[in-house]
This record gives sequence, structure tokens and C-alpha cells, in this order.
Amino acid sequence: MRGKGLRIEIDEESGFCFGVTTAIRKAEEELAKGKQLYCLGDIVHNGMECERLRTLGLVTINHEELGSLHKVKVLLRAHGEPPETYETATRNQIEIIDATCPVVLQLQKRIKKQFSENPDAQIVIFGKNGHAEVLGLVGQTAGQAIVVESLEDVKQLDFSRDIFLYSQTTKSLDEFHHIVKYIEEHIDEGCTFKRFDTICRQVANRMPNIAGFAARHDIILFVCGHKSSNGKVLFKECKNVNPKSYLIESSQEIDMSWFEDIQSVGICGATSTPKWLMEECRDAILTHFEG
Repeated sequence: MRGKGLRIEIDEESGFCFGVTTAIRKAEEELAKGKQLYCLGDIVHNGMECERLRTLGLVTINHEELGSLHKVKVLLRAHGEPPETYETATRNQIEIIDATCPVVLQLQKRIKKQFSENPDAQIVIFGKNGHAEVLGLVGQTAGQAIVVESLEDVKQLDFSRDIFLYSQTTKSLDEFHHIVKYIEEHIDEGCTFKRFDTICRQVANRMPNIAGFAARHDIILFVCGHKSSNGKVLFKECKNVNPKSYLIESSQEIDMSWFEDIQSVGICGATSTPKWLMEECRDAILTHFEG
């Protein structure tokens, strides 16, 4: 019988990472003071959580709007920002509440140092073009860093020049290793190739965990905002392990016919997925079948 005796488990390892948790806490603390607070870009790549904070008073702005603001408070999210953002804030007497993730901040510093020491080398970043974190990383090199999204992009590098490879913190460890192997096999003799595994371990460790979680259940609901880069990687892993994996942004996207003739449901999410949203999805299923 459809839905009878369903067992639903929420993955304890899913949910906000340290960087996102800190950014949201800082926003909530500032909003609790009753003062106006702006956030440069979506504080987290999850529409439902952004809406919750909007109702508390958080105003999301873009870089163009930042340039027209003066003497206000602006929160920088966990993804980090290029130097130009800080210069604009100083020029416009904007008070910055910096919630850049410590892992991202350290990576920015490493890339900036590498670029200043080796300005003629190719600084290569494995990441998503246009992603907030990647824009901040490229900004450390005066826009000179080369962003590669896939092995096809890597093939366009100049293998007769030195290469220093870094990674966006939320990328796949396996893909990074494939890129490393390709460069090692093609770099010209006498050229320097150094790679730095800068993938956040809190994120990377979720891959084997989520694979095991997906294997334990008949069906997987992966709750995630459509903008989440990390979410795309983790959902792909779920789908590889369990073909009956569905990506949803909220409980409204759940199709109750999915649960016909199954016994267990696993609910998990990205580093940008709030626990309350996964719980809301669980409760929607229970309410439907138990009344």
C-alpha cells in the first residue's frame, strides 16, 4: 500500500557547513539589534533560507548597488570577495561585517602570495566560472587567473609554462585528481607544476557519507537550492548510488506518488541546506500519509 509504514531518516551530516552557519549567525545577531543590514549577494545558495532572512529584514544587494550605498552596514557572505569590494566599502564609508569562511580566506591569501611571487606563471583555479567564491579568488590575481571547469578546459592550458593549480573549496576531489593527472602527463619537461588540494575537508568528507546514506534507502530526497554548486556535486553522488534520488528545493516539489511500494526514505542536502527545510519535507510526507 502506498506510504504505509514509511521510515524516514534525515541525514545528520547534511546541512550548513561552518562557514554558512557563521555567516547566518552574524546576520541574525545584527538584525536582532533592529538596524538596517545589507548582504552582498545571496547569503546562502538556498532560496527558502534567503526568504526567511528577508522577512527578518536582511536586504540582498548586488555589486552595482553596493557602489551607490554610503555609510551603511554590509555583510560579506562566506564565499568571499575580491579586493575591489573592500576598496568600494572604504571609499563609501561602508561598515563591513566580514563573514568570509576562514578556509576561503586562507585560500585567497595563498593565491595572492603565489601570484605576487610568480606573476608570469599560470595560476589555474578548478571551479565554476562566475561563482562568487571563484570571483573572489580570481580577484587576488588582478583577474589573471585561469578558471577551468572540466578536463576539456584543462586541455587549453599552455603546457610550456609553469602551472600552479588550486581548487574552489567545494569541488569534487575525484575531478581534481583527474585534472592533476592530466597536467602531470602533459606538462613540458623543465616546467614547474605544483598543485594545491584546497578543497574543504568538511565538504569533501560528505561525499563518502552521502553515498552510504543514499545506499541505505529506497528513495532519496536531496533538498537543495538550484544555485548550489556543492549541492550539484553531492546530488550527482546520490544519483550514482541510488537512481531513485530526487532533487527538490522545498516540500512543495514533493510528488507523493514517489513513495508507492517503498519502505524507507532518506532526506539529505547540501552545505547550504538548512535543517529546518529538511524537517519540513519530512513533516509534509508524514502529514500526507498519516493525516
